[in-house]
Amino acid sequence: MSDFTVAPAKAGAAVGLCSAEGAPLQAAPAFAEATVDRRTLITFATGAIMSSLIPAAAAVINPAPVGKPGDFDFLTGEWRIHNKFREGETWIEFPGEATVVAILGGIASVEELRIPARGFSGMGLRLLDVEKKIWSDHWVNAKSGVVTVPGQLGVFEGGVGTFLSEGEGASGPELYRGVWDRITPTSCRWFQGTSRDGGKTWDDSWFMDWTRVG
Repeated sequence: MSDFTVAPAKAGAAVGLCSAEGAPLQAAPAFAEATVDRRTLITFATGAIMSSLIPAAAAVINPAPVGKPGDFDFLTGEWRIHNKFREGETWIEFPGEATVVAILGGIASVEELRIPARGFSGMGLRLLDVEKKIWSDHWVNAKSGVVTVPGQLGVFEGGVGTFLSEGEGASGPELYRGVWDRITPTSCRWFQGTSRDGGKTWDDSWFMDWTRVG
């Protein structure tokens, strides 16, 4: 996960995506800025505001209790990352890198994400609730040191990890998902998107292609 400074859009205007240092990834109007994390960025890009997971989401966000220690071990190591993010109708691309370690016997995975070209970094924290057998995915902004809660909840099934949270968008309730797939010993992919119809269809707007180093 990563931090960006997003300029909240006026009606009909594009959203500006910048690094935590304020370096624009693409030219954008000069609006008041707000710092958000990777999990919430997509909601700003679509004009929505992220909210906490609420009880009404339980019917949709109800992962099967199949999580187990070691599910995130595939991510342990050093990585190069190719990011592709959609801002409005325009896709922007930028490189990144990450170091990931598994701790506590595989019930925790800690990711340090670095984007030198944009001057920002942060930490992804994935934790297994051993009793419930469900993972939660959290993000820590390097600028604030604050852990996002609640985390996105999910598990791996059929080689794909799907993690969900819920928020309130401009037009009503929205679901947000992060997905790990295409997992091999040397590569994997993460992408995220938004659903405005209860998970029937998804608008995916951020893709991260990971390639193992060494």
